[in-house]
Amino acid sequence: MVNDIIADSITRIRNASMRGQEVTQLLYSKIVEAIVKILQDKGYIESYKVVEDGNKKFINVVLKYEEAGKKKRPVINEIKRISKPGRRVYKGKDEIKRFKNGYGTIIVSTSKGVLPNDEAYRQGVGGEVLCSVW
Repeated sequence: MVNDIIADSITRIRNASMRGQEVTQLLYSKIVEAIVKILQDKGYIESYKVVEDGNKKFINVVLKYEEAGKKKRPVINEIKRISKPGRRVYKGKDEIKRFKNGYGTIIVSTSKGVLPNDEAYRQGVGGEVLCSVW
């Protein structure tokens, strides 16, 4: 049994990216699907698809890579879980303006749903900082 499904999903994406795998499989939950949708919208992953296997659901994530000469480099340099079950981290709307000088994204769980930092700032809401990506 996985205690923190968000941390498990982030770790699976990070490990698959470092190994150069094309596809990874995540356990399904609505919040994980919302995070993966933001990653796709921001261009960190190629695509994702929700797959049902009997009574279980999974999310198949197709990772994105850049061509760097003969090697392929993962688009995700770093993906990190910020707020954990043992230590929740909350930020107000003014504290989540930018990350990595605009090159990175902070994913925030707000009262208006799971949003990237720029959208949360635009809507004027803060919330729990789930993870950061760049």
